Amino acid sequence: MFNAKAVKVKFIISVVAGSVLSLGLVSQPALAATNALPVYGDSGPTVVRLQEALISRGFTLKGGADGKFSKTTRYTLQTLQKVAGFKATGVLDERTAKFLGLIEPEQIDPNLLPAIGSSGSSVWSVQQALINNGIAIKGGADGIYGIATTVAIAKFQSAKSLPITKVVDSATAIALGLTPQVAVVKPVVAATAPVVAKVQSAAVAPAVAPAVAPVSVTGMLSIDTLPTRGQKSDAVRLVQEKLVANSIEVKGGVDGVFGAATAISIAAFQTARGLNVTSAVDMPTAIALGVLPDLATLGIPEIKVFPSQGRCSFVDSWQWERSGGRRHEGVDIMGPKGLALYAVLDGTITKMYGADSKLSGNALRLTTADGTYFFYAHLDSFAAGIAIGSVVRAGQIIGYMGSTGDAGSSHLHFEVHPLGGSAVSPYPVVKAVDACHITDVLPQS
Repeated sequence: MFNAKAVKVKFIISVVAGSVLSLGLVSQPALAATNALPVYGDSGPTVVRLQEALISRGFTLKGGADGKFSKTTRYTLQTLQKVAGFKATGVLDERTAKFLGLIEPEQIDPNLLPAIGSSGSSVWSVQQALINNGIAIKGGADGIYGIATTVAIAKFQSAKSLPITKVVDSATAIALGLTPQVAVVKPVVAATAPVVAKVQSAAVAPAVAPAVAPVSVTGMLSIDTLPTRGQKSDAVRLVQEKLVANSIEVKGGVDGVFGAATAISIAAFQTARGLNVTSAVDMPTAIALGVLPDLATLGIPEIKVFPSQGRCSFVDSWQWERSGGRRHEGVDIMGPKGLALYAVLDGTITKMYGADSKLSGNALRLTTADGTYFFYAHLDSFAAGIAIGSVVRAGQIIGYMGSTGDAGSSHLHFEVHPLGGSAVSPYPVVKAVDACHITDVLPQS
């Protein structure tokens, strides 16, 4: 019987047009996930991975990914846990590590492939392997095999030129690297015996495959599929190709592996472009590399100023479930009470709500000339002189962060409504001008 916990098996598979060309097999003892995770006070590459995962999901760390599990890292981790609905301990437990994509998928029994409706560790492994291959799953890797996972599997099968069965069949599990190339097949029907015999014969033959050049990946990524350190995927390969095309050397070449060399190259690119040096594929970097379309192309408004003073953090929580069957229509920028809140563009204050408003608490609407409006909620207070009809300029303080209404903790709930219509995800809007690292208040004339 296949034992995924006793042995960690790494399969190195080269795939071109959906055909497996070579297979290498290495076995080594697997560490329990919780034993391999960094703890407060640790330093080194595992802490760097944690910090880069936090940064890539919208959080800003003062000092960047410095490899030290300090109070700053612990606080940011605690904030992420709070936003994600986990117990906010500041400890990197297995659930949080899986949420951040820090735990590699385990190998699964080829005779016990998960099916729709099932749940557990094998489902999580499938979901995380999909994400690592650049396939987004609505709701993330939650260990529940529902419609979102089915859709993601179909996308992966299409991308790899596999039969689109929408289930985790043997070919899909192999392509995801979750089972060996040659699975143990039980010959149930006599007619299948010749096929089984052929496969078994191939298993004992020398596995020699010609070397192949890396395949160039074209197309665009999405915010959900931006690769993070530790991943091995076509998305990583695309980023590496773009770095090389921008005259940035990637030591080791375009190998599809997001390791230290790729992180160093990303930092070099960010420095050359005057971007915030995170060593991660954040949104501004992805746009500059050309692996994400710019906001104008997507029809999403661009803002000039980040809506909050620094010492803050945020994550993409668009459409997360809320009480009463609601869905989250904004981004929550977490920070201490009293942070200055800024007008993101020139405009007019067109609506205001008081602290007695059950959901929003103190809130206001900033409307621009084309009818686009931005909704700010849970303010502790409004800035002096701010009233309905006030004309404000980008960067002007219009209020202060708080926890009024149904906030739970101090943060700014920020919404974006292009041309006055329905809300769109504000995450790319604020991520493009992320200034959580700028702690000084902007000059006010």
